[in-house]
Amino acid sequence: MTIRNDQDFSQISRRNALKLGLAAGVGFSLFGASARIVMAQDGQVLKAINPAFDQDWSPLRGGGRTFRWNSFWWASPMYFDAEGKIQPYVFTSWDSPDKKVWTFKIDPKAVFSDGSKITAADIKGSWEVSSMPNTKNQRVDQVLSKVQGYKEISAGSAKELTGVTTPDESTVVCTLTQADPIFFMRLANHIVPITKAAQSRGSDGEEVADWYKPDSSAVYSGPFKLTALDIDAGTLTFEPNEKFFGPKPKLARIEISSIEDNVTATSLIKSGEYNAHTELVTSTIIQDLGPEFSAGPLIPTSQHFWFNTSRAPMDDPKVRQALIMAVDRDGLFKASYPDGPHKKADQILNSVPGADNSGFEPYPYDPAAAKKLLAESSYGGPERLPKLLFVGISGPAIQAAAQFIAEQWRQNLGITAVDMKPQQDAYAGPDQNSVQIFRDDVGTRVPDAVSYLAGSIASTSSNAQNKLGGYKNDKVDSLLAEAATKAADDPDRVKLAQEAQKAFRDDWAFLPWYSQAMSRWATKDVKAMEKNLDWQVVAPWDVSIG
Repeated sequence: MTIRNDQDFSQISRRNALKLGLAAGVGFSLFGASARIVMAQDGQVLKAINPAFDQDWSPLRGGGRTFRWNSFWWASPMYFDAEGKIQPYVFTSWDSPDKKVWTFKIDPKAVFSDGSKITAADIKGSWEVSSMPNTKNQRVDQVLSKVQGYKEISAGSAKELTGVTTPDESTVVCTLTQADPIFFMRLANHIVPITKAAQSRGSDGEEVADWYKPDSSAVYSGPFKLTALDIDAGTLTFEPNEKFFGPKPKLARIEISSIEDNVTATSLIKSGEYNAHTELVTSTIIQDLGPEFSAGPLIPTSQHFWFNTSRAPMDDPKVRQALIMAVDRDGLFKASYPDGPHKKADQILNSVPGADNSGFEPYPYDPAAAKKLLAESSYGGPERLPKLLFVGISGPAIQAAAQFIAEQWRQNLGITAVDMKPQQDAYAGPDQNSVQIFRDDVGTRVPDAVSYLAGSIASTSSNAQNKLGGYKNDKVDSLLAEAATKAADDPDRVKLAQEAQKAFRDDWAFLPWYSQAMSRWATKDVKAMEKNLDWQVVAPWDVSIG
């Protein structure tokens, strides 16, 4: 339900009230007494906080805060479960003898919330509208970039994915520009969810404005449907989709309220007024809300401190080695995330086949050897080093980590000229040469070691070009290129990736920090809120309050 502007709110707008954090009165005023009645009857109402007044809730953006709720109201072709195993959803089977032409079959039970069949044309249309540049889907290239016709449609010179055909209403055939043994994995997410193409895409090929809103008579493919949306108030209500072709949803309703202040949000969750959050990151979250609130599986994403190897003094391998060996990385992790939910990292790879027993020898902590290396370097010692600049130091935990590293360098190497800046994008391109250390994450949207490293240390990756200062190791590149030709279940695919990571290790180009957990951001009473590697709630139909 939506409260209209003519209702009495003591001369204070709902938006301002939320900003001011009017605690218990907020939830009551937003949804009225009926919300409390439902809670009292069966307890199955998920009351969640969104940290901003987002104006756009289209499921086709491929990122941002609203993207993290996609799985509740939109179905995806397939999905990864919490263990990283692929599961069927709208697609029940996939096959490709040559890994270039892929055939997918649609579940015959798959229907929209109005009971109409989900057809191959809907899937093709959903992919095409998401590929249009005006749609501004942030990650559609990660899903469809290898499909014939994607380059043209994403550049604005075409309106059709020529590589996608629909032999019948239950079959989708994708022809790629080159063989890709893991293309099926790239579809297993809600970056490009399944919509009714006749609603989401206009005759001009562009996305129809506000097509997803209840006022537009929209139909939905996921376990819940949007029944009320008040952009000004920052509130949304979802109710079960009675026609959902999967398991029956356990929640009676989902209510989302926009509350921008993290302190207020924490207080409301702690008091029991709300029981979930889109993304709540504070330095005291474990102490405030307990370990269960932010717990979650480790995903193939990791945070590290990357060295710009083209910038003095990082152009000297002995300096890089000294800086790494002078840091107690156990202490580094304890200084930043002493209570979790993340896990200390020794390498880049995590949560993908090949991460365990990879052969990557963890960098040692040896202050004496580090001091000797610095003395042997072309700089001869700390006095001749230029000032070391960190960027990407933007949050409490990151600040604690960077300050710990700087203190280790002071104590163990005598380095005192260190500066830290929160901005990272400001130092891209030519300005990167003023920076020696970038704090940033790397990862993959598919549980695959080759994809993980290709986006991290291959010379073609943004990370290598922009954070590592144009890093290029021919051995790393050739190993990853060969690995990419192997089938997903070929053991050589993993072995070659492991060898590439070991070759990168010997260049001493990064200081490992942590492997990332995908937090639940829900109280312990909320069951089944676990997310996969792509912010997708694994089984939204199973979420319950118990």
